[in-house]
Amino acid sequence: MASTDLRRRKAAHDFLLQKMETIFNQLEGPDLPHRHEYFTILLVKNAEGSHIIDYQTYLFGKEEVHFVSPGQIHQVLTSSEPKGWVITFSREFLMENSISEAFISNINLFRQFGETPPLKVDTDIFVQLERIIDDMQTIINKGVRYRQRALGALLQLFLIQCTNSCSLNMDQFNDEDSGVCLFRDFKKMVEEKYMDWHQVNQYADAIHITPKHLSATVKKISGKSAKELIQDRITLEAKRLLRYTSSSIKEIAYRLGFVEPLHFSSYIRKQTGRSPSQLRESI
Repeated sequence: MASTDLRRRKAAHDFLLQKMETIFNQLEGPDLPHRHEYFTILLVKNAEGSHIIDYQTYLFGKEEVHFVSPGQIHQVLTSSEPKGWVITFSREFLMENSISEAFISNINLFRQFGETPPLKVDTDIFVQLERIIDDMQTIINKGVRYRQRALGALLQLFLIQCTNSCSLNMDQFNDEDSGVCLFRDFKKMVEEKYMDWHQVNQYADAIHITPKHLSATVKKISGKSAKELIQDRITLEAKRLLRYTSSSIKEIAYRLGFVEPLHFSSYIRKQTGRSPSQLRESI
C-alpha cells in the first residue's frame, strides 16, 4: 500500500497561483496521495500521466480543467513536465470576498463525493481561462490595491466561464427555490454527519421535514434518493480508508459509525459486491 497523508493539509495562503511545471520540478519524488482543507483547480494546457481523485483515475490530456474539493484525496502522477496552472483557495478567501459557498455548491464543478472527471473545454474557452489566469498573475505581481477583492472577482469569472462551457441542471442555480436550498443544506449536513447519521429520518428531523419530503426533493434535483446519497458518502469514505490507510477493518467500521464490524462488512458487500478485505486488495 502506498504511503499517504490523510491529515488535511492547511493552506499556506488563502489564495495561491502556481505553475504546474514549477510544482513538478520542486517535487523530490512522486506525488503521494493527500487531502487538503482548501479548494484546488488545475488548468491543464498539456500533460501526460494521470490524476487520481478518490480512487478514480483520470488520464491527463489537453485543454481541460480539474476540480478538487476540500477533503477529497488526490494524487497527480506525471511522467514529464506538465504545462498549466494550479489555483488553490480557502473557505476564508471565499468569505472575505463575499463569495457564498452556495455559489460554489450550485455551479456543481466541485463535488465532494462521486465521480469528478475533468472538464474538457474548447480552445476558445481555454484561451479565455488563460487570460483570466494572466490577469490574476498581474494583480499578484503588481500588488495592486484591493488585491484580494480583484482576485475574488477573477476567480468567480473563471468558474462562471467553466460553468457556461458544460451542461448542468440549471434547476440547481435557483437560490429562491426552496427545494434547491433544502438540497444544499442536506448535502452540507451529510458531509458533516455521515459518520454518525446513517438514516434519512435523522437528517429529516434535523431539517424539520418528513423523510418522504426530503427524499422526494433530493431525488428531483440530483436523480438519487436521500438514502443513496448518504450511502454513497459512507461508501466513499470506506474506500478511502481501506485504500489509503493501514487501519484494520474493525477500526474503520467503528470510525464510520457501525456498532458491529460484521454490520460494516455486510454493508460494504451490499454496496460494492465485495467484502472489505476484497475491496482493499482491489482498489
